Amino acid sequence: MKVEMVTVATDEAGMRLDRWFKEHYPGLGFGHLQKLLRSGQIRVDGGRVKPDARVQPGQVVRVPPFQALDAAPVMFDADGAPMARPKQVASADEGAYLRSLLLYEDDHVFVFNKPAGLAVQGGSGMTRHIDGMLEAFRDRKGVKPRLVHRLDRETSGVLLVARTRLAASTLARTFQTRSARKIYWALTYGVPKPRQGKISSYLVKDTGEDIDMMRIARHGERDAQHAVTFYSTVESVANRLAWVTMKPVTGRTHQLRVHMQSIGHPIIGDPRYFNIENWEFPGGIQNRLHLLARRLTIPHPAGGEPIDVTAPLPPHMLQSWNAFGLDADEFGVGDPSFPED
Repeated sequence: MKVEMVTVATDEAGMRLDRWFKEHYPGLGFGHLQKLLRSGQIRVDGGRVKPDARVQPGQVVRVPPFQALDAAPVMFDADGAPMARPKQVASADEGAYLRSLLLYEDDHVFVFNKPAGLAVQGGSGMTRHIDGMLEAFRDRKGVKPRLVHRLDRETSGVLLVARTRLAASTLARTFQTRSARKIYWALTYGVPKPRQGKISSYLVKDTGEDIDMMRIARHGERDAQHAVTFYSTVESVANRLAWVTMKPVTGRTHQLRVHMQSIGHPIIGDPRYFNIENWEFPGGIQNRLHLLARRLTIPHPAGGEPIDVTAPLPPHMLQSWNAFGLDADEFGVGDPSFPED
């Protein structure tokens, strides 16, 4: 190996130097990086620097040859602080599987069709998840794609992932300003009345011994978050079930599931929020969550035409649609006019 002189890119403005190294040289451990900085082997524009120095476009980083790597390199959080390295390392098979889920890609984003049952991120006892599989999608500089929003484990459908740091920050702002239009499909217990409406409430988390659940908050309750959902009934099944399309304005945990439960029409197959006693599950359909992130429309992070992607019904929902004679193709992508449109 020889000394490299690497110019900081435009989309890396303000990035911490240690984070910059982690993205460009993911095999270089934090401890090893500190030694190289202390000894002056790493320099920026010819000067000595510290790990928390912020780099700017056009600056030149001197990268010395390095061979011995730390046994346990660390990753960094959004603020540039060291964090535990994830245990999962994506295999070639997992990378191929994730690629098979692609609905759309360009130089800035990936859009996947997340299957029901596959977690987006790791948690307690979670060893297989999309965030871990994205290790296989690191680019030639070692940069890993970034999640910019989430779906519940049992929810299927459109999942957007940023390929670059700039795209991630731009899309994060887009979601925060609610400029993304998200459309969900669900099969619910009973038929909502009115058939179209707005649900506005405050949600709060209840922490239990075995499971955490969201619920409608009491007036003035601490840590409650405002949540707004628009819904529209597409078709009913003998007044027992309904095909409902929903547009969340906010993005709270379990928002759609709690909101439909709160108006007496929980989503079929919901293991947490379906609370109708003595209800027999219809024959011919699977007892799985019937919730699909059907469509996402969002301004492109690099300008130009908006990203507009639609996911198909997952197998268990398609089976139910066929069993009840519901025609997903006739309804198209499923983006009705909601009350506020």
